[in-house]
Amino acid sequence: MDERSSAILLAEDNAADVALTMRALKKANILNEVVVARDGVEALDYLFCAGKYSGRGPCSLPLVILLDLKMPKVDGLEVLKRVRLDPRTKYLPVVILTSSKEDKDVVAGYEFGCNSYVRKPVDFNQFAEAIRNLGLYWLVINQPPVSKAGAS
Repeated sequence: MDERSSAILLAEDNAADVALTMRALKKANILNEVVVARDGVEALDYLFCAGKYSGRGPCSLPLVILLDLKMPKVDGLEVLKRVRLDPRTKYLPVVILTSSKEDKDVVAGYEFGCNSYVRKPVDFNQFAEAIRNLGLYWLVINQPPVSKAGAS
């Protein structure tokens, strides 16, 4: 069963970046539940109700995924590929939120179907403003398609 929750999936392995993102979300008054996946395997397990998330049910999808690229076990681009290949998650909004400044990463992100690519600003106030804008757009303004119930 596919339905949207009000959660945000933050796939980020760096504890300092997780804390910074959580602080920026709070500063922007974004009160949605944030599920943190510390590596690509954990992100995929959460999305597909596997591993430690296998007891979660009914399996509901987050409103948006904030996806780091450089993660252990399975990198962000591979997570993105798998999300886009599955009919249950194919249209789920995915925002790559990374410190990578490599053009090849930007191109690969869009080739594999990200909805947006945002470089993490170094300055906290700039980062907080970027998170506020992301939250406003992806959680309030954007109207995602409804995924196909029962698709597998």
